[in-house]
Amino acid sequence: MTEEPDVVVLREGTEGLSMESYAETIRERLPERTVALARTPAEERELITQARVVTGISIDEDLLERADRLELFACTFAGTDHVPMAALAEHGVAVTNAGGIHAPGIAEQAIANMLVFARRLHEGWRRKSNGEWRHFQSHEFTDSTVTIVGLGSIGQAVVRRLQGFEVETIGVRYTPSKGGPTDEVVGFENEAIHDAFSRSDYVVIACPLNDLTRGLVGPDELATLPPNAVVVNAARGGIVDTDALVSALQSSGIRGAALDVTDPEPLPSDHVLWDLENCLITPHTGGHTPKHWDRLADIVAANVEALETGGDLTNRVRTPDPE
Repeated sequence: MTEEPDVVVLREGTEGLSMESYAETIRERLPERTVALARTPAEERELITQARVVTGISIDEDLLERADRLELFACTFAGTDHVPMAALAEHGVAVTNAGGIHAPGIAEQAIANMLVFARRLHEGWRRKSNGEWRHFQSHEFTDSTVTIVGLGSIGQAVVRRLQGFEVETIGVRYTPSKGGPTDEVVGFENEAIHDAFSRSDYVVIACPLNDLTRGLVGPDELATLPPNAVVVNAARGGIVDTDALVSALQSSGIRGAALDVTDPEPLPSDHVLWDLENCLITPHTGGHTPKHWDRLADIVAANVEALETGGDLTNRVRTPDPE
């Protein structure tokens, strides 16, 4: 077994990707370092005692008790609500996440969904499946107003890709005084969001799910949107009130929705959303990309070097203060 590895990759994979390929990609970034893949529970228990950096979906607290040398846990997910943050803080272990690596794919999918509704491609697909050669009217994306809720890595990636489409953009962020890449920036207050929604042809949800944003797009917000508006949820299902969304879609309160995430998730096979022609659904695949491990390995490699130099860690996640 490898002696004192610099990085240990845990065995549980993500998104159907091989953890062996992840380990190999990190080795390419850190040719002078030792990177070990723990293929079995026994190997995890052995390697964890030697590791300075561990990366994976999460880390069991019983493994953490054995990790005397551990300085950094690099989560392979953007969200860390499933990670034992308090225990890691108690052990003095820093935590980083995969935030930003999914942004290009999610942004491209959000743009694609808006274009589908603008050109009514889903109606074309429906008529093709029925063997119908019948014309239908389409719209133009040009001159639309797009509100992006959340100006983190995903929201910013969406805004960059909107350049050239000749649309107006409104950004919603926690601190609007910071400004942003959109034509207009507002805060999360009800009045500000309602004003933005009342002027929006498309709303892209790109913010984290937290106490402030849970149910953010509810009956009032959906009723405020113009009837031609489309909601694109590229973030988390719980940000949109599902029952209110179903009602708005069924009553033509809004033109449509494109959901890469749902509440509940996975969406039950008998859920009414599946049957609504004005609702596009993908199974949380917006962030899938062949560059997944490349982007994540770049973050891990940079942070291994930062541990040596005392530099700031990329994508560091705030951990609770140990009691």
